[in-house]
Amino acid sequence: MRWVLDPSLLSVLVVVGTLLYAVGLRRRLALGRRRPELVRRTALFAVALVLIDLVLSPAFDRYAAESLTMHMLQHVVLMTVVPPLVVLAAPWLTIWRAVPLDSRRSLAHGVVALPAVVRRGLRGLVAPLPAFLAITADLAVWHVPWLYDLTLTNTVVHDVEHASFLVFGTLFWIPILDSPPLHARLGQLQRAAYATAGAATGWVLALVLAFAPTPLYPAYAALHHRLGGLSALGDQQFAAGVMLGIGSIPITVAVFVFIYRWLDEERPASTRRTALTTSPER
Repeated sequence: MRWVLDPSLLSVLVVVGTLLYAVGLRRRLALGRRRPELVRRTALFAVALVLIDLVLSPAFDRYAAESLTMHMLQHVVLMTVVPPLVVLAAPWLTIWRAVPLDSRRSLAHGVVALPAVVRRGLRGLVAPLPAFLAITADLAVWHVPWLYDLTLTNTVVHDVEHASFLVFGTLFWIPILDSPPLHARLGQLQRAAYATAGAATGWVLALVLAFAPTPLYPAYAALHHRLGGLSALGDQQFAAGVMLGIGSIPITVAVFVFIYRWLDEERPASTRRTALTTSPER
């Protein structure tokens, strides 16, 4: 089982995904439609893949083993930075296009043949409430000290942790970002509230790490050498800063955009109401 989730294989999976995307992109570009949009989405997907490959590389893993700060940065990139890039890139149809037609038809028939309860469950994965609960539970569980320490010594557990961050992070952003053929289910103001609520668990955890009087993770507290020569408590506080600072950037940008769009939607309605109240006929 260990070889199945070996980090080198994760890199291979990234390469396979890239190749499938390249094949699908070539076929979609051959159709000659929405070329500028495809180029923009491809650039976003490329950035996401580069970031994944970077933070999952053996070199970065070595830094993460010597520094809670670097380990936290690894998690922030996988859970908070990469997922919105992937959702905005919307690679689903492009990768699907790379699959041979007969295989696509078989897969489509297989999905249609699934029991209705299973299909509803699959649709529910991208619904706002389940996605919110999933990422909240995922973040909280993996930062329990004994489990966090276990990821440093068990490659399988560590890779499962990384996979869950990517998957649940992506599911979290789907309800609030259009990602054809999937479309956001919430209004602009609701999206801002949802994003803020989703970030709250990370903020609370960061504050716990920042103000804890002692190191919370025994594996890092026991290290004789840490990156940068930091103390165990100083390393933990820097890790809290990474989670609170860098981890908040995508959420903050998204919230400002959603609020701006909401205000832009509301402005014409308020203008019409003002015009009606000041009309001579009234």
